[in-house]
Amino acid sequence: MPISTRYSSRPVLNATRARQGRFGRHVFWVLLVSTILAALGMFFAWGFKSGDLAATKVKATPAQAQSFDAPEPAAVVISQPETTPAR
Repeated sequence: MPISTRYSSRPVLNATRARQGRFGRHVFWVLLVSTILAALGMFFAWGFKSGDLAATKVKATPAQAQSFDAPEPAAVVISQPETTPAR
């Protein structure tokens, strides 16, 4: 027959309290180290691609760039719906 926890001297926790994680010095260090590693990874990725991000690749002269201008858009004509005579 199992021993009932009602009469034991162990501390009893409700379900919500039992599911909560502990916050302590070890959790703080895990969070701190993981944040620093994430920041270093992002800095490394930025440094690796910084040459590509800073490069300006102008291949067209200003005279050639004028040829990319689009013409003025055509006027929008709203037509009335055709009505058929009622029979």
